[in-house]
Amino acid sequence: MEPARRTGSWTGLPDIVATEPPKPGGDRWNDLLSLVADTSDKEAFAQLFRHFAPRVKAYMLRLGVDGPGAEELAQETMISVWRKAGLFDPRRSGAATWIFTVARNLRLDRLRKERRPCLDPDDPMLIGESLPAADDLLDSGRRELKIRQAVAALPPEQAEVIGLSFYEDTPHGEIAQRLRIPLGTVKSRLRLAMKRIRAHLGEEE
Repeated sequence: MEPARRTGSWTGLPDIVATEPPKPGGDRWNDLLSLVADTSDKEAFAQLFRHFAPRVKAYMLRLGVDGPGAEELAQETMISVWRKAGLFDPRRSGAATWIFTVARNLRLDRLRKERRPCLDPDDPMLIGESLPAADDLLDSGRRELKIRQAVAALPPEQAEVIGLSFYEDTPHGEIAQRLRIPLGTVKSRLRLAMKRIRAHLGEEE
């Protein structure tokens, strides 16, 4: 077994020892996140941290974030999970979907800040062709918001498979095993979810 690892070195996280968690079954992660929300349970958070922190970092790396940036975003995500666990609603989504949505939103916030430098209103670069670029960024931000709203509006069972498939990059067969449902049900929920998301985006255009 891998030795225990302290997580208190990350500023903003509780001083805990992250021990090897048991294999999740059913609503295991939901229960742990609810414990953190209700009682600030450090052992529950330790298990969430050990499972999700490396997966969030890997997710960021797949999105093209460099190593230090991915590590920092994983840190910020887990800090947010600890501080904002009370916002988690297991009726709307699973813990994995919620945590990866937190991570994705933090990355989008960082991208917006990087694209929003301090500008001099008298700078000649702001006239002419520079304005459409700003419009493009605004349109991109609006579309990202619409996608988040569409996912949030999904039934919980569909949002969960979307989170596992697209945020955690979990194979369909593993999703079926984790949720204890047939593989055909996983694929059906994904199809229905994507149909709802496309319909939502189409209605908002």
